[in-house]
Amino acid sequence: MSDSGSAKTVSVAVGAGLATAGLVVGLAGPKVVEKILLKLKPGGKFSGMNKPTAGARTVKELEVGTHPLQLYSMATPNGQKVTIALEEMGLKYDAWYTNIMSGDQFTSGFVKVNPNSKIPALVDNDAPGGKPLHLFETGNILLYLAERSGKFLPTDPAAKAECLNWLFFNVGEAPYFGQFGHFTRYAPVKLDYAVNRYSTEVQRALDVLDKQLEGKSFLCGEEYSIADMAWLPWVRCLEIFYEAYDTLEMSTYSNVAAWRERVEARPATAKGLIINSGAQNGAFKEYHSA
Repeated sequence: MSDSGSAKTVSVAVGAGLATAGLVVGLAGPKVVEKILLKLKPGGKFSGMNKPTAGARTVKELEVGTHPLQLYSMATPNGQKVTIALEEMGLKYDAWYTNIMSGDQFTSGFVKVNPNSKIPALVDNDAPGGKPLHLFETGNILLYLAERSGKFLPTDPAAKAECLNWLFFNVGEAPYFGQFGHFTRYAPVKLDYAVNRYSTEVQRALDVLDKQLEGKSFLCGEEYSIADMAWLPWVRCLEIFYEAYDTLEMSTYSNVAAWRERVEARPATAKGLIINSGAQNGAFKEYHSA
């Protein structure tokens, strides 16, 4: 069968994605398969970003401001966790907009700070020992900043452990929220299995939060903590970025809704949400001393 003939007779079920594309290899020539794969765009919106290798792709040093803390980030939920903490803790920092859609996280300077090429990445030029300290992974950054500032982390061992329960629950659960967003908003192929799987998990997590917040102002009681800072951006993202308020029946989680309103009313938290974003005509997109 010729390539042109195959193109007329081979049907690719888009819902089956790459699995279907793989099946036609035995029925069609390589040119037809290549056309199918290009049409499906298996990486979707992020096809140019994702590769199976690590390391720098371009040579470029990071810019540095005058403050001890240098943040390289973007106002995604993970980025917002850190800017909320920095604002709430009153720490001096420079926040440099890092456009992950343009590949800024793959520059040599960024990879030096975070070999995993994910935002946010933080450098403390006034760290203990007198040497710059590179920090990545939001749970680690929030814990470090809380201990550095002495704020938003209980000093009592039992209360601290409780706070860290909820912080690291977020660290483990946030990727499920991200996968929900990917398969409902960005995936080039609509897969009902994936959508249902991640919708169910996100709703389960919201129910966990809702039950924990019963009779409480914040996740760990009456004191705002880094656990709340970690969870707010991802809960907020479900409505603001993923537009899934109705899909996830978020109105049924009344304790979560009240908590979110309470937390978003905090001026420092509200400001932290818009650092390194395009909000207010980009007034805080670049937020540094340079």
